[in-house]
Amino acid sequence: MNGRSDSICHLGQFPTAGDTGAIIGGLMFGIGMILARGCASRLLVLSATGNLRALLTGLILTVVAQASLRGVLAPVREDISSLWLVGAGTRNMMGQLPDFAGLAIYAGLAMGAGIIVVALLFWQHNRMSFAYLLTALGVGATIVLGWWFTAVLSEQSFDVITVQSVSFTGPSTDTLMALINQPQLPLSFGIGLVPGVFIGSLASALLAGEFKVQSFSEEASLPGYIAGAALMGFGSMLAGGCAVGDGVSGGAVLAMTSWIALLAMWIGAGLADFAINRKAGGSILRYSAANT
Repeated sequence: MNGRSDSICHLGQFPTAGDTGAIIGGLMFGIGMILARGCASRLLVLSATGNLRALLTGLILTVVAQASLRGVLAPVREDISSLWLVGAGTRNMMGQLPDFAGLAIYAGLAMGAGIIVVALLFWQHNRMSFAYLLTALGVGATIVLGWWFTAVLSEQSFDVITVQSVSFTGPSTDTLMALINQPQLPLSFGIGLVPGVFIGSLASALLAGEFKVQSFSEEASLPGYIAGAALMGFGSMLAGGCAVGDGVSGGAVLAMTSWIALLAMWIGAGLADFAINRKAGGSILRYSAANT
């Protein structure tokens, strides 16, 4: 299992091999997430409900991410990532644990159980509805199914198929480039994920009667959204993924850089939120926290 996790950690889902990229990229993504009022996945879902602000922000994020991955910003990203490199063998958290009587293999199960207990305590303390708990479990299940499905498919197919799970920034860039450059969308996990989430969110909004076209209001700062999108686009490519791809999918396989990036995202988001609350009424930060 350790060997399988090692291979997953560098099969393309998390290309970053440097802790510098995870830290700086995570901080940038966290700050951008607050400025843009949501991460890549939330922007995609809101776009499907008629939110034009989210659609524009998501497109800017995708273009900057593509430029950071293969375009003019790629050399800058590579230089920052190479400041502090870690080997593939040290990127799996389970590989760093002492193996007492072969118990290291259960580290992931123990961490998962602990996180579930903490989540249940928060759920009970905040008196949230049972529907929130079920949907959260459903989201977590999609991560597991993503890893399982692509792993099984990679063993059955004669073509090279990357073992991966749910992520949004990278697949969004692939989908956009395919729409621009190819007459037909190629079949892949990521390119199927993005339109699938969009269609599902659109159907849900229509059935619930929540579809509503929204644009920028006077309280919503266009420069703030653009800056947030740019920070998330570059930061996600630098960190190796977005909040879902790096934090959830990467954290599920105990990828070291994913946990570092997730912590950096949390710190960056906290600092940005604190700064916005203190500077309410300023130029670029002048928009209501309630805006979506």
